[in-house]
Amino acid sequence: MAKITTSRLLKMKEQGEKISTITAYDASFAKIFDQAGIHAILIGDSLGMVLQGENDTVPVTIEDMAYHTRCVSKGVEETLVISDMPFMSYATKEQAFVNATKLMQAGANIVKMEGGSWLIETISSLVERGIPVCGHLGLTPQSVHVLGGFKVQGREQDKALEMIAQAKELEQAGVQLLVLECIPAELGKAISEAVNIPTIGIGAGKDTDGQILVMHDALGISCSYMPKFSRNFLVDTGDIKKAIELYISEVSKGNFPGPEHIFK
Repeated sequence: MAKITTSRLLKMKEQGEKISTITAYDASFAKIFDQAGIHAILIGDSLGMVLQGENDTVPVTIEDMAYHTRCVSKGVEETLVISDMPFMSYATKEQAFVNATKLMQAGANIVKMEGGSWLIETISSLVERGIPVCGHLGLTPQSVHVLGGFKVQGREQDKALEMIAQAKELEQAGVQLLVLECIPAELGKAISEAVNIPTIGIGAGKDTDGQILVMHDALGISCSYMPKFSRNFLVDTGDIKKAIELYISEVSKGNFPGPEHIFK
């Protein structure tokens, strides 16, 4: 197969095919996931919590992200590589230009940024300069201290309508993918129908165009707790590659996430 691109993911959305995404942080796991047929891998700033033992993603640096992006890119042949822009690495357009360049040169195919309307000018400027952007709405972990913890977002009608509007703004600014995290399933569906770009959900219901999980959760090796929206696929298979193949299959068939994994 040829390298998976954002154009391929857009075609999948148009044809009603589900997109499967997972995090990875090194070449070995990335190669297993790539060979299993995963559509996209995210080098998440979640590495601060699952690799570095931090309480949140705030301490992660651009150097951390570039290092792990380089590692993952070495293990991938076909899968789309998405890399997180970490905390305060895109507070200004100038910072965004410099730091997004570092991730692209490390092997990312697209960079991910958390936030809504305030990012519009930065996103437009990055896209104009040839850097693809993935958006992220809902629970934005880099803002956890402002949000007051890891909480479901968009339950109030005004907040839900605001998030739909922000999703449209991000699309107009040039975002090519959109991650939706920890929002009610109905809102996940509404946003997915309101935009033409693919939506990737994590705790956003089954009606997003795709799903993403932290690999440690999907393999049942998280050292803290299993989030409500996650499922241990390794326990069903006893083999890492087969676990990821099962994850892809369950997403494709619409079996994951199930009713027990969604927020209302």
